[in-house]
Amino acid sequence: GSCTVKTCWMRLPSFRVVGDNLKDRFDGASRVMVSNSDRVRSVHANLANSVHQHRDGLSRRQRYNFQLKPYNPEHKPPGPKDLVYLEQSPAFCEKNPKLGILGTHGRQCNDTSLGVDGCDLMCCGRGYKTQEMVVIERCACI
Repeated sequence: GSCTVKTCWMRLPSFRVVGDNLKDRFDGASRVMVSNSDRVRSVHANLANSVHQHRDGLSRRQRYNFQLKPYNPEHKPPGPKDLVYLEQSPAFCEKNPKLGILGTHGRQCNDTSLGVDGCDLMCCGRGYKTQEMVVIERCACI
């Protein structure tokens, strides 16, 4: 047999690394508006039936005929790896039946947790009531 052939493949980073990277991008995400007034793509008739019609040397921004502009004109335009959003997320703290949002009033929370189940986060800074309950259960019944 011949040992001259080598096979190489790319590996994905660990799930933790991917998650940390996405979280960093999420924390730095910027609101944008879509502008299609700056049309920069020209369609070449000779590429219409080409196998390379989607890879015709244009950037993705040019290929899809739109430009992302910062919502706040004082901010710089997003880069190719920046995470962006078009609309603010709805407020999940208050009930909004039109959007199917139940709100957080009356939910049980953990006053010692710093996570999403923690009272400070879940109660949206409104404060919360603590309630201590004593439950008597019959144990070791046979």
